Amino acid sequence: MKIKWLGHSSFMLEESTGTTIVTDPYDSNYVGIKYPKVCADIVTVSHGHEDHNSADSVGGTPIVLDSKGYWEIKGTYITALESAHDSSEGSLRGKNLVFRCRLDGVEVVHMGDIGEEITPKLGEAIGAVNVLLIPVGGTYTIDAEQAKEYVDFLMPDVVIPMHFKTPSCELDIDKVKAFLQLFDDEQIVNVDGDTIELARDDFDGETTKVIVFDGDKF
Repeated sequence: MKIKWLGHSSFMLEESTGTTIVTDPYDSNYVGIKYPKVCADIVTVSHGHEDHNSADSVGGTPIVLDSKGYWEIKGTYITALESAHDSSEGSLRGKNLVFRCRLDGVEVVHMGDIGEEITPKLGEAIGAVNVLLIPVGGTYTIDAEQAKEYVDFLMPDVVIPMHFKTPSCELDIDKVKAFLQLFDDEQIVNVDGDTIELARDDFDGETTKVIVFDGDKF
């Protein structure tokens, strides 16, 4: 499967069959980053804020998933779990959906704008994770240290940070550096470009790698 970072919290997940999922497409004017031209079969929306819910920005005729539930669509398996966008059970910013997507046998979890700290109950509901897409910028989500607590609890094979300050991003959030400093240098993998390919054979179940994409988004 392929994972392509589209900026902010948006990714394109592509199965070997060609089925594509786009997560949390954003309004370019709101975020400050130009949203690329993409088409998809499925769009997941973690919550209704402008930096995550611009499904109209995605071409094609995608199925939009924006509620908790379970779906099997074109060979992919998707589960949406309800969580909180803040540390007060959603009373400040509302609810947030955590999406778990299975493509080519790889379990990818997109945390959306998670705002609550990890708990055993939430961690067990999420389950085993191969690839964790997690916000690290704070202010509107968990911050770097809270994100590291999720990593320590879930023990994913791969972590890809998202929702952090980049040169074009106009949101008041932190840069990715604080999150990366919480890991050993040998755990961090710098990737040229914005796309990686992963397969189940790539995971040894013993180590966690942090993927850092290159490009203008930084």
